[in-house]
Amino acid sequence: MALDRLTIGFLPLVDAALPILAQEHGFAEAEGLELSFVRDMSWATVLDRLLYGHSDAAHLLAPLAIATTLGRGRPAKPLAVPFVLGLNGNAVTLSQDLAARLVETGKLGDPNATGSALAREIMRLAKTGQRLRFGVVHRYSSHNYMLRYWLAASGIAPDRDVDIVTVAPPFAADALAAGEVDGICVGEPWNSVAVEQGAGRIAIVTSQIWRRGVEKVLAVPEAVLEDKAPLFERLIRALLSAGRNFIDPDSWDANAALLARPEYLDGSAALIRRAISDRILLARDTAPVHIPDFMFQHRDAANFPWKSQAAWLYSQLVRWDGLTYAAEDAERAGHVFRPDFYRGAVSGHDEPLPGASSKVEGGLETMIAVGGTQGRLALGPDVFFDGRTFDPDDISGYLEALPVVK
Repeated sequence: MALDRLTIGFLPLVDAALPILAQEHGFAEAEGLELSFVRDMSWATVLDRLLYGHSDAAHLLAPLAIATTLGRGRPAKPLAVPFVLGLNGNAVTLSQDLAARLVETGKLGDPNATGSALAREIMRLAKTGQRLRFGVVHRYSSHNYMLRYWLAASGIAPDRDVDIVTVAPPFAADALAAGEVDGICVGEPWNSVAVEQGAGRIAIVTSQIWRRGVEKVLAVPEAVLEDKAPLFERLIRALLSAGRNFIDPDSWDANAALLARPEYLDGSAALIRRAISDRILLARDTAPVHIPDFMFQHRDAANFPWKSQAAWLYSQLVRWDGLTYAAEDAERAGHVFRPDFYRGAVSGHDEPLPGASSKVEGGLETMIAVGGTQGRLALGPDVFFDGRTFDPDDISGYLEALPVVK
């Protein structure tokens, strides 16, 4: 029987794992699919290939899917997100000199204490005419939004007190080593590469900023999703099977070796395994530290495209692009995430389904059972480090309550 083919664009990051594992472990074939991959080095190129029909879907930054739909930076093209590829998985890695002044070697910094120490360091440097520079992977990335959220909550104005520049993920460690930036916020394995090279130390991880922060997504042009709906429903089921495999400790060694192959991440299996197992080396010549939920690729509805997550990303786009909140844009942003499509793909299969499509973000401090339409479902802690919560029904009120960072 001939298999239906889908082409997926990706960057060499650990959170590109699920489509790769779906193909390599036969989960795609079991759904009648064959997946081919196009590896790129920048998010701009991944997006171009997707928009111009060179790929059917892409491993993409969640905020970029919303910005593209709203026409930020280029003509608007509606994208759809029927599946979340993972939560978290990023870190803030600082140069050796800066890290030595802010965090204890080999220990994860507290985001509040480290943020306060960074604010004092920025003030000290300003008196001598010096200015820190941070690298993020794209203007419309969770890396940029998480870094800015942390800085702003720490009393640092991101567009006044520091410089934030764009560096493609595969070159982030090189930029830090060359002294072009003082810190990077990037996904794995590139923080660990910087640590192994001795270029820097991991100070905090983004799961400390928002415990369940939405990260990469499966992005599909809206018209393509509708035209090939049965294929993408099957793809979602294959990705869920890959997610169950990803979190199985018995699979970590094999999956790390697979992802390290030249056609995928082309990197160290040892570094990749650390990310998969939530055990991160914060500084060279120290022991790896277990960071629960460092990467979150499955369980607790991690792959469900919550509309409230899209709404939070829209709130940050408004905040950092200096826009005025618009209900129409908020609705368009929310429509990018497609829980309806996810439900259609999973209904009748062995996967828990939330009963709601939206929720208050940041309100769970402990694991709780929630109502579902299929199976038993629990949601884990999703707190923001500053204790704020986000109500998707009051985006304007949320924005008004955030610190002023002009």
